[in-house]
Amino acid sequence: MTVRNPDPGFWAGRRVLVTGHTGFKGAWLSLWLARLGARVTGYALVPETEPSLCALADLPARIDSRIGDVRDLAALTACVAEARPEIVLHLAAQALVRPSYTDPVGTYASNVMGTVHLLEAVRACPTVQAVVIVTSDKAYENREWVWAYREDEPMGGRDPYSNSKGCAELVTSAYRASFFGASGHPARVASARAGNVIGGGDWSLDRLVPDVVRAFGRGEPVEIRAPGAVRPWQHVLEPLSGYLRLAEALCGDDGARYAEGWNLGPADADCQPVSAVVAGLARGWGAGAHWRLAAGTHPHEATFLKVDASKARAHLAWDRRLRLAEALDWTGAWYRAQAQGADAAALTLEQIGRYEALAVSGDRDSADNVAGHWVGDSA
Repeated sequence: MTVRNPDPGFWAGRRVLVTGHTGFKGAWLSLWLARLGARVTGYALVPETEPSLCALADLPARIDSRIGDVRDLAALTACVAEARPEIVLHLAAQALVRPSYTDPVGTYASNVMGTVHLLEAVRACPTVQAVVIVTSDKAYENREWVWAYREDEPMGGRDPYSNSKGCAELVTSAYRASFFGASGHPARVASARAGNVIGGGDWSLDRLVPDVVRAFGRGEPVEIRAPGAVRPWQHVLEPLSGYLRLAEALCGDDGARYAEGWNLGPADADCQPVSAVVAGLARGWGAGAHWRLAAGTHPHEATFLKVDASKARAHLAWDRRLRLAEALDWTGAWYRAQAQGADAAALTLEQIGRYEALAVSGDRDSADNVAGHWVGDSA
């Protein structure tokens, strides 16, 4: 199977709105789009962490950066109307499980009503051709089984974060059926459900890799809540490449067939327990890096979770390019280089270039490239 990079000829000069551009994934995506020649407008809250990739990479100097809240319908609608995007990539969200227990109202407001507001703003903007709503692998009703979830599995979620992402999928499905395509606005609307993402430039609190990096940097053991929890780990560039390929497909002559939900996840071999990820980072970090079990009781989080990305492999010319060990190496190398004074933007763009080169070299695990059936979408 041929894996395709985002097409610079498609993106050059294209007006693109990225919500959540000040976040970890949003900053990587915005830098990649700027590299491809897109005219990017970002809409997001101020960065939630200090430091942040957005600030370190001086992202506002590279794109049109707007500070705003997706919970503010009027402000978001005004931004979309002024930017007149052709493509919208919606990443803005409250993105963590444990804070959703502390602030469930804010989580639902951002993740559910934020999605409603974005789609309402798009309805009022005739220039939009394609919308990719980014949700999560946690949007599925988790049955703690060993099989990967396919796109036709029911949405659900026990904790407020996961449930809000399932709700966002249902909102997207309802709006697509009621207001887009044959029902009105010509934009094609799809959603993307990615696995657990790692990479340099993430300083979020209460997320595994940033917690590891902070602890190892202090010479302390990192405290782990659930070392046996299995997750579909992947480097940040894997799902981002999928979002871009999906947007391109939506804008094609047969783009309507892509207007549904898509999984973007790693191979089974990379669905590993938390302890394996920490061990991999510790090996790269050096002497003294280790972990210990966090004391006390903790809110419920899923124990086992992975998604089946056969449809994306078969129909988007997308596949994961980095094995988990390589993703951990790239992640650790980014943090170590940045801590030693390397420029964050240069580090990020260099890894994007290396990632693109893997599609040319074809250096992937051929056993993971088996195409599956295109199944329907329950959302």
